[in-house]
Amino acid sequence: MIILDHLTMRLAGGGRQITILDDITVAIPDKQRVAIVGPSGSGKSTLLGLIAGLDQPTSGSITIDGVEISTMRENALARYRRDHIGYIFQSFHLIPTLTALENVLVPLELAGIRGAQARATDLLGAVGLASRLSHYPVQLSGGEQQRVAVARAFACRPPILLADEPTGNLDSATGQHIMSLLLSLHRDFGTTLVLVTHDRSMASSMERIIALRDGRIESDSLNDSEPSVAESPR
Repeated sequence: MIILDHLTMRLAGGGRQITILDDITVAIPDKQRVAIVGPSGSGKSTLLGLIAGLDQPTSGSITIDGVEISTMRENALARYRRDHIGYIFQSFHLIPTLTALENVLVPLELAGIRGAQARATDLLGAVGLASRLSHYPVQLSGGEQQRVAVARAFACRPPILLADEPTGNLDSATGQHIMSLLLSLHRDFGTTLVLVTHDRSMASSMERIIALRDGRIESDSLNDSEPSVAESPR
């Protein structure tokens, strides 16, 4: 379970403190699908980054499965992220000098997982890139780069998968393909899936929708409709 307790994030700007997130308290059970929505500047990406341990809050705490990550030192936090959290960036963040296969291999080799190359190859095959293993990011389309990013985020099979606008830079058809992939990972592995999105159709695929406005929770509700989990991409 992810527990955010009175989470606040302030940054200095223009000689004053700017509040990005203000007293956020929320609990996300294991295996839940959650969409974080809200207008630009509402604090969505900041909140997701804090859950991932990419930054530290000004006050409050972040606890994941009984471990308070908001007080961890960087080295311990990096190891925790590697083993427990997969993060998908909107802008892919692939290493340009590495092939698709090598990008997926990075977290596996850092974790010392045996059979890393076979697992990376299987993952890229699962996302439809079996024929693109040796291609560099510049040789891949935006949708292909995002599929590599998804495979890399899930390489160590983390129990939590976080995605920041994972379809924001993609056309609608490719975005639906990426969404199908994320939902299939959730379905097949029981992964907790938390994503930030402006896309209403993507949000409607989630079990729960948390809406932010001006750094505060405006609403937090279960999705009334029964979302259909899309089939695995082929």
